[in-house]
Amino acid sequence: MTARLADIAAQAGVSEATVSRVLNGKPGVSPATRESVLAALDLLGYERPMRLRQRSAGLVGLITPELENPIFPAFAQVIGQALTRQGYTPVLATQTPGGSTEDELTEMLVDRGVAGIIFVSGLHADTTADMQRYEQLRGKGVPFVMVNGFSPRVRAPFVSPDDRAAMRLAVTHLVSLGHEHIGLALGPARFVPVQRKTEGFTTSLQEQLGLSRSQAESMVQHSLYTLEGGQAAAGSLIDRGCTAVVCASDMMALGAIRAARQRGLAVPGDVSVIGFDDSPLIAFTDPPLTTIRQPVTAMGQAAVRALLEEIGGTPAPHSEFVFLPELVVRGSTASAPQGRGSVSGRTEGGRDRSGG
Repeated sequence: MTARLADIAAQAGVSEATVSRVLNGKPGVSPATRESVLAALDLLGYERPMRLRQRSAGLVGLITPELENPIFPAFAQVIGQALTRQGYTPVLATQTPGGSTEDELTEMLVDRGVAGIIFVSGLHADTTADMQRYEQLRGKGVPFVMVNGFSPRVRAPFVSPDDRAAMRLAVTHLVSLGHEHIGLALGPARFVPVQRKTEGFTTSLQEQLGLSRSQAESMVQHSLYTLEGGQAAAGSLIDRGCTAVVCASDMMALGAIRAARQRGLAVPGDVSVIGFDDSPLIAFTDPPLTTIRQPVTAMGQAAVRALLEEIGGTPAPHSEFVFLPELVVRGSTASAPQGRGSVSGRTEGGRDRSGG
């Protein structure tokens, strides 16, 4: 191996340590140097390691956390169609509970020689995750783009909705309907989109309802991005007197409606509910769901364009492309219950608003 490294290093005009880094897929090697080492391998007649063989010009990986939430199939459809129009074949890889992890799926796609990878709501959105995994992927020469989530530690194009603006739209709508006790149900606090939604929500409550920062923060309830998670979080907020609940996904919003009905409350008569995503078929729920529409088509197409630029050797800026969401008003929001500021009929001071 030492003689082989020395031969390759001499041919490529680099150090043996650099050759070792390239052969082992380690970061810290420029694309030009990496290509020089691979060319030296070819010239000397050495067989490239499987993971370093010529990448297929036709395959692009797409990794999503799940498919049960309708927003992820929606992204997959848009991204897949955009890739197909450009002559590429999308390879969908989905994580499942107890199944393959994001790292395992990434390795599988790299071994199959994909030309690039698009990550949707991946570990890049988790502030507690080790971002070195993406630097290692870059060291292997695989271009990638991130959708939903941002990290300054990852050198890649990011595509996101404006989560802060989304919460401003939701709060403004509910305040215009007379709601004064508005809660936010969303996922674990370690995720970047959750942090941004929380910031936009609490700032809007302070600006539009005159709440203190601590009062605004007390109206936020973290749970899981599932129907059951939404039910639990919204149930807690309703029990604390909220007449409206903003949810960070449409699935959570359906759970919020269930929580209200379990308490004998009508939606939207007693409790208004807003979702997030505008997932397919969500307009046909009972009642049709008011929601923040995530611009899936524009975001998916932007992710594909950025990746193809990376593949083509003209990398997109390593920055974040942010898309404005849209409020879609349907039947799950209405005026606040008359004569009371909350479903319990009490204000913060405990006095009944109808009689003082």
